[in-house]
Amino acid sequence: MCPNRLRLMFAAALLAVTVLSLLPPRHLPQVAFDVWDKAQHALAYAGLALLAWAGWPRAPWAAVAAALLAHGAAVELAQQASGWRQGDPLDWLADAVGVAAAAAALSARRRRATTGSAPAPRR
Repeated sequence: MCPNRLRLMFAAALLAVTVLSLLPPRHLPQVAFDVWDKAQHALAYAGLALLAWAGWPRAPWAAVAAALLAHGAAVELAQQASGWRQGDPLDWLADAVGVAAAAAALSARRRRATTGSAPAPRR
């Protein structure tokens, strides 16, 4: 897929995560509360990390991870200041888990690609 398209997808996803994170709860769909909050954070930030690394493949992983974690911290601070949401450091930790999971998955994929080895077949 074209990097520009991936970058646009990343920007749209980042905007969606930001808006949904800052909306008053009464404006969110009920479905959003059916899944554990920390899992939502981890999945959202894993998705953002994968899109960012796909859109900017030459960017250092640490820089992408730091930018996403700074965004997550800013969202938590904005929630705390909003008056209708509460910032939670554990939400930021869940963001970090998502970014780390994406980094681990990409690292394993790149390692397999450079060594030419695939996982051993199951018996």
